[in-house]
Amino acid sequence: MVGNQPEELISKDNKVLIGEPVLTRYERARIIGARALQVSQGAPVLIEVDSSDLRPIEVAKLELQIRVLPVGLTRRILNQKYQNIPIQWLADREFITQIEIKEE
Repeated sequence: MVGNQPEELISKDNKVLIGEPVLTRYERARIIGARALQVSQGAPVLIEVDSSDLRPIEVAKLELQIRVLPVGLTRRILNQKYQNIPIQWLADREFITQIEIKEE
């Protein structure tokens, strides 16, 4: 840290250094809400959907699930360090819990 300037943590091997490598429910809600607002105001949709099924929240959820959104998160820790994390590096806890684990 130089003076009072925050220091960015940079991962050399595309790993999350701050927090778990999972989207929190708050991060997920923020991304879906922001993207749904964009879609409702006429932003182009990044996936193919039926024109009759163009509900902005559903479109935003699908775009997040497929990981086509060019967005990232900034996570901070108390000692003024932060990391910019692309959402492609993060798993989505809601979709992980929907995966059935087959026991052999």
